[in-house]
Amino acid sequence: MDTDVVVIGAGAVGLAVAAEFARSGHEVIVLEAADGIGTGTSSRNSEVIHGGMYYPTGSLRHRMCVEGRRKLYAYLEARGVPHMKRGKLIVATSEKETAKIEGIHATGIRNGVEALEMVSGATAMAWEPNLQCVAALWSPETGIVDSHSYMLALQGEIEDHGGLIAFETPVMRIEPLSAGGFKVLTGGREPWSIECRRVVNSAGLGAHGVLRSIEGFPAEHIPKFVLAKGNYFGCSGKQAFTRLIYPAPVDGGLGVHVTMDLAGRMKFGPDVEWLSSNDPATVDYTVDPKRSESFYEAIRRYWPGLPDGAITPDYSGCRPKLSGPGEPVADFRIDGPDLHGISGLVNLLGIESPGLTSSLAIAEDVRWKLLN
Repeated sequence: MDTDVVVIGAGAVGLAVAAEFARSGHEVIVLEAADGIGTGTSSRNSEVIHGGMYYPTGSLRHRMCVEGRRKLYAYLEARGVPHMKRGKLIVATSEKETAKIEGIHATGIRNGVEALEMVSGATAMAWEPNLQCVAALWSPETGIVDSHSYMLALQGEIEDHGGLIAFETPVMRIEPLSAGGFKVLTGGREPWSIECRRVVNSAGLGAHGVLRSIEGFPAEHIPKFVLAKGNYFGCSGKQAFTRLIYPAPVDGGLGVHVTMDLAGRMKFGPDVEWLSSNDPATVDYTVDPKRSESFYEAIRRYWPGLPDGAITPDYSGCRPKLSGPGEPVADFRIDGPDLHGISGLVNLLGIESPGLTSSLAIAEDVRWKLLN
């Protein structure tokens, strides 16, 4: 074999998986179709470290998020990666929404999320004078991270342990070998083939494409695939909040929320724009300025003082969803040999939010699946 483990995809999750194997003494090669780390979903998100209160108790999203958050804070602290526990208020602007966030609170308690607290609207508005709400759920464990610095730390760890990241190296075909292991054939400017014992498909938006490139992979284990674009708007004004502000969740996402980067620059989003095509190559990441109308409407429900002309198109991302509009939100898929029957293979599917937060826990779970 040329190497022990091939990881496909150099986003936050793929890098975390590769680092997990590398620090455990395994030879690792990461194959990335783009020309750098984290150019896809990992660099087009809110950079929020999530608490874990939204997800059904016992789901992979719940377990990976809560465990991953604890691991992530320790990792960031140990390596000096810029981050901050700003805390988050999930706000209700009506009695109906109050019942919804009370349900989130109850789920969070069951999920073991630390220090969650329901607070009155008066308390929340005293903390954040620009806010308008009737009640709020306070999550002090929620934070923000410089996601690129985090991914650079993972890349450094991989390379320090002898691992390799091959950029501009798309995977064209994967052939299971009769004696065990795989032959991975790549494209790009210098096509080559690699023989390895284990393959981890962490290709994000491209993970379903990788699935279809695996010879003999059972079609019944290829789940539905839907793309949902999320648009973000920046804010030209002075920082209005010190905490992250989230509305009650909406279909397909957590609602248009206020986050800020480590320098305090506010941004709003994402919304949910369901796409008619499920081909990642067709995604147009341009933000339509006309979507600002729905943003103003959504934001002013909890920040009525948002000035006209204050928000401007910023960036967008795309989520690899396993469920469509109006359907129950699908869980993460960490599909190992126990499911599809191919020894040495794990497919990571539908890894969207809270994938960044969950990355180190997902990595540990993948290693356990392939080594036990």
